[in-house]
Amino acid sequence: MYKKKTGIIGIIITIIVLILLVFLSNLKLDSFSYIENAFSSVIMPIQTGYTYLKNKVTGNTNFFTNIDNLKTENEKLKKENSEFEQALRELEIVKAENQTLKEYLGLTKKYTEYETVPAYIISKDVSNYSSIFVINAGKKDGIDVNMTVIADKGLVGYVISTTDNTAEVQTIIDSSSAVSASISETEDSIVCKGSLTEGKLRGTYIPTSADIVEGNDIQTSGMGGIYPKGIIIGKIKEVVSTLNPLDRFAWIEPAVDFNKVETVLVIKK
Repeated sequence: MYKKKTGIIGIIITIIVLILLVFLSNLKLDSFSYIENAFSSVIMPIQTGYTYLKNKVTGNTNFFTNIDNLKTENEKLKKENSEFEQALRELEIVKAENQTLKEYLGLTKKYTEYETVPAYIISKDVSNYSSIFVINAGKKDGIDVNMTVIADKGLVGYVISTTDNTAEVQTIIDSSSAVSASISETEDSIVCKGSLTEGKLRGTYIPTSADIVEGNDIQTSGMGGIYPKGIIIGKIKEVVSTLNPLDRFAWIEPAVDFNKVETVLVIKK
């Protein structure tokens, strides 16, 4: 009986031990999984952050290196651009000088019958009442008062004052200017007066017998003691009739564009 009880107790103990072993085994595995999960939860973000920071630092290093390279390239481009702009300015100056020389050559060839002095306009004084240019030639170049000034297209005006190196030129559109002229087609004499408000010349003292029409060419008549004969002044744009035939007049478009003229010739007497 005693042995039987002992056997039963042994079996129970064995069963309990087995249950404990199974429980402990399961507990160990679960604990390990828990620890592993905990470790992963803590370590992985740190590892991820470290990797991110590492990449960031490496990227920033490359970024700053690229910035330095860009600065160097930018300075190089600035220098090259400055040199290019300087060369371009020098080229423009040379082109302007060549153009001026060509204009001088063209003028001298066109007006071979006159002894002339080339010059270019260095300033313009234009108001509602006057139109005066200053040229870069004066007494030292043989320029004197009352000398005629012409451009490629025709008459500009005449010299009204001089210094050693410059001269003032009153243009034919100046309100106080009056030029003795003639109609090329009919040779009828008229007077061309300046009219700054219109930017044109006003042809007056037109003979009643003169057959004057739009398109007629007007040139200097040679009378008056300043302008030589035959220099183009402009072209008639409109004939204005009045009740009194003696008062009729004409608007004349100057041959020279006074807003654009730059080079001139002074005719020496």
